[in-house]
Amino acid sequence: MSDEDTATAVVLDFLAHGRSDDDRPRYQREPICYVLGTEDFQLYELVFESPPDVSIGDSVTIEPLTELPNILERNHVAYDALSSGARSELEYLIEDIIDEQEDRFIDFFNRAQPISLRLHQLNLLPGIGDKLRDNILDARRRQPFQSFDDLEQRVSGLHNPRGILIERIKEELRDDSLKYYLFVGADALLVRG
Repeated sequence: MSDEDTATAVVLDFLAHGRSDDDRPRYQREPICYVLGTEDFQLYELVFESPPDVSIGDSVTIEPLTELPNILERNHVAYDALSSGARSELEYLIEDIIDEQEDRFIDFFNRAQPISLRLHQLNLLPGIGDKLRDNILDARRRQPFQSFDDLEQRVSGLHNPRGILIERIKEELRDDSLKYYLFVGADALLVRG
C-alpha cells in the first residue's frame, strides 16, 4: 500500500467510557477517540470495541481502518460535538502539524492565487488585508519563501505566520458556513503535499 492510500490523524482526546451524554450504563459504552486528520484537518470520532493503547498527541492511521485494532467505526464530527478536552488540545496539535509540515504551509504562501478579481487566497487569512497581501506577493516574486522565519523577516508587517494559519484553520473547523476553505476538508483550496 502506498503512502497516498494511508491517512493519519493525531489524537485530541480519548474517552475510555464513551461520551458523557450516553445514557447507557458506563460498562456498556464504547471507548472513543477524537482525532484531527493531519492532511485535511478533518475532525473524526473513532469508536472502539475495547480501549485502544493511545494517548493525546499520538499519531494514528485512520485509513485504512484495518490499521487500528478493534475499531468499530470512524465518523466525521463537528467542532461543537468535540469534548472540552479535545477542544483545548486542538490549537496545540494544529501548531504541531504546521511545524512538522512547514514546507507544505510555506508552499501555500509561495503559491496562493486569486480566487476572483476581488479576492485573493491570502486575504482569507486573519489580519491580512490588501497592503500586507501585496507585500507578500512582492517578496515572493523576488524569491520564494524558504521558512516561516524567512517569510516573517522579508515581509514588513507580517508577524507570527504560524499563528495566522492556526487561527484560519480553527475558524474553518468551527464555522461550517464559510464560502472558502483553504485547509479543512477534501475540497479545500490548498494543494496538499
